[in-house]
Amino acid sequence: MVKTIEYIDGVVRMIDQTRLPNEKVFVDCKTVEDVGHAIKTMIIRGAPAIGVAAAMGISLAADAIDAPDFDTFYEELDTKCDTLGKSRPTAVNLAWAINRMKRVTQESNALSVSDIKVRLKQEALTICEEDILANEAMGNHGQTLIESGQTVLTHCNAGALATAGFGTALGVIRAAVNAGKDIRVLANETRPFLQGARLTAWELKEDNIPVKLITDNMCGFFMRKGEVDAVVVGADRIAGNGDVANKIGTYMVAVLAQKHNIPFYVAAPVSTLDLSLSSGDDIPIEERSAEEVVTFNSKRIAPEHIDVGHPAFDITPNELVHAIITERGIARAPFTDSLKQLAGQK
Repeated sequence: MVKTIEYIDGVVRMIDQTRLPNEKVFVDCKTVEDVGHAIKTMIIRGAPAIGVAAAMGISLAADAIDAPDFDTFYEELDTKCDTLGKSRPTAVNLAWAINRMKRVTQESNALSVSDIKVRLKQEALTICEEDILANEAMGNHGQTLIESGQTVLTHCNAGALATAGFGTALGVIRAAVNAGKDIRVLANETRPFLQGARLTAWELKEDNIPVKLITDNMCGFFMRKGEVDAVVVGADRIAGNGDVANKIGTYMVAVLAQKHNIPFYVAAPVSTLDLSLSSGDDIPIEERSAEEVVTFNSKRIAPEHIDVGHPAFDITPNELVHAIITERGIARAPFTDSLKQLAGQK
């Protein structure tokens, strides 16, 4: 399985996901600004992976600060955190990881600045390891919902490339295969950035898991033919009521799944929950460049000066979600109660 991100000798090394599947190239980030650029330009993407990258980026920022005392150190680090936090708005894992690193810094105020830097690197590595373990646990919970012989449809990429390793939605599929189940996958291409075609299909092919690539507008066709048994997707943020923000097009897939009585599952770590939001209406939706829509392989496919809409995510309302799979178990409706229980809140 591909290593999405590593922290080695003061360098955050990540696979350049914009170059897949044609080239397997790694990018070395030596500063927090490098990490922010990688997140913004989707060299690294996927909510859990963004969170891990952010934690490692904060550690790089800390190492670069020359400060005589804690207050001076924290003031400069806080500024770096604010800048990094603006890289992408929708995935809550970015803010979650930054806040966790800030909290660790504050709790370490009695240490020397050099010891705080060591502590922050340890925390970043811990977050990375926790993500892999969470994905494996999530997969083990989720695979109980999938039967041998079934075909699972997925949208976007929620695999090892979207995490520190193993994956969320694809982690459920991998766990089912590891349990000896015969599983096939339909992968939506996921326009306009083609995460399904470029990344999901590549990952599954690498793991020898049978996959068929389809365009996004073929979902209904295959569902109506009875060739989809379940849908499993990831998430970038989940509101307190179970509304799910995921890659644009997910809502369309969920509506079609309900029409054809196909269970629609969401796999995401507890760090993707944002219980401070009462509904998906409060989730910020990133609007990306029109160039990603009007070009294909650097070739223009639309008229010049055409008006373009490009929301990167949409909201799937909770009533379309059969279950939310986390590393702590499976949440079902009413999600307002079940998600609080999994998050450890009363």
